Amino acid sequence: MKSIKRISFLIVMLILMVSFSQCSTAQKLQKNAPIEFGETYAQKWVAGVKGGGSGITVYIPVKDDSVVLDSVFFRGQKAKLEFKKGNQALYVGRFSTDFNKRNDIILSSEMKEESKNRLPKLKEKMPFKFNDDECIISYRKGNKTMYYKISNIKMEEPLHYPSAPPNGQ
Repeated sequence: MKSIKRISFLIVMLILMVSFSQCSTAQKLQKNAPIEFGETYAQKWVAGVKGGGSGITVYIPVKDDSVVLDSVFFRGQKAKLEFKKGNQALYVGRFSTDFNKRNDIILSSEMKEESKNRLPKLKEKMPFKFNDDECIISYRKGNKTMYYKISNIKMEEPLHYPSAPPNGQ
């Protein structure tokens, strides 16, 4: 009788462990779009001055603004989305890249001076796996955060901003 109780207890514990392990922290992507999207595209940019920075801007046109989009995940980074209303409603996500970045590092025997150096940014672990031509958007539905994948993002020609005028003019 004792062995039957032990086996029953072990089976129940095993079932509970399996069911809890199924409740992973992985986010679930919605199959249906929350709103109708236009053609999503991305564009690289580079500042024309040394150390001016570079990045990628993601443009997400929407047909209506009944749902408020919050963030976008793209190429291993996350950015808040800005809403722009013009001829067409548009969400914009801005990502910085390491190219043409200012690298001012203070090297000194004084600890106070070196403490002014910026700490390196740690890469945030992505809760999703997706290709370079895809992004994940997050939005709120009630009190829940929902996620939707947008595929086939077109890359536009890069923007190369002009350099500073010579001699500080």
